[in-house]
Amino acid sequence: MSERHIQQLIPAQLVSDGAGVKIRRSLGLQQQLRLDPFLMLDCFGSEEAADYIAGFPPHPHRGFETVTYMLDGHMLHQDHLGNEGHLMSGGVQWMTAGSGIIHSEMPQQESGLMRGFQLWLNLPAAEKMKDPAYVDLKPAQLGRRTLANGGHAVVIAGALTLSAEQQTTAGPIQGLSTDPHYYDLSLPAGSELQLQLPAEHNALVYPFEGEVQISADGRESLVKTHHAAVLGKGDSLHLVAKTAVRLLVLVLAAKPIGEPVVQYGPFVMNSAAEIEQAIRDYQAGKLTKGAAGTIKVAAV
Repeated sequence: MSERHIQQLIPAQLVSDGAGVKIRRSLGLQQQLRLDPFLMLDCFGSEEAADYIAGFPPHPHRGFETVTYMLDGHMLHQDHLGNEGHLMSGGVQWMTAGSGIIHSEMPQQESGLMRGFQLWLNLPAAEKMKDPAYVDLKPAQLGRRTLANGGHAVVIAGALTLSAEQQTTAGPIQGLSTDPHYYDLSLPAGSELQLQLPAEHNALVYPFEGEVQISADGRESLVKTHHAAVLGKGDSLHLVAKTAVRLLVLVLAAKPIGEPVVQYGPFVMNSAAEIEQAIRDYQAGKLTKGAAGTIKVAAV
């Protein structure tokens, strides 16, 4: 078993997106700060309505997937076809933009805490122009596991396997070409957890409450709150909760695509010519086609 160490630290920086929503962006802050196939990771969280109330009015996407994980709050998703989905505390929306979709994400609250994440996940060239699709997942549809150390795991995609146990806990999103793994882990102060990750996958961790120590081959490295830690190669990950109360940390892993990435705002393709075509299609009202389908999910 080979433990993964930290290869790069990317501190999240405060930026504004949508109609003025304040977010913390780590991956995607600059185009070279990506981890194939992950394009962008945004963390939003505030009790001040002014930080989120303007939301994300209608905007287009093409060529990748968006994963919105709502920890606290209520957001309404609408697309150009009239589809609607309510994303509430603990829920997830997994959307494949594919050939094109125009959607909005607007807060349905005027006060209180709104907190969560949006991840952009690239698609291989062969899938960039497939029909758009999405699924809204309620908290009860996600994989859940109580850990021996008193912690808790939520599994959105892939399967969580602990190194000390044979049992795995699967999430509802399975069978995608990049084989994504998406875990939300809650660990008590001072506790440890060792989990397995596919050796061929790229991986990162993102603590959003507390700090986490990565232990690998006798070396210990600390990841501070709101830092994305890109991990080196290996098939296991050893986490230690360095926090006074609890550690909340995302663990993300996926199979790299290994293709050129050309991005222009909400369009992510493989060449400049494809980006120019996306812009022309959007301007001509031809970005979208047909009805958005539904992503199949596995029972957990």
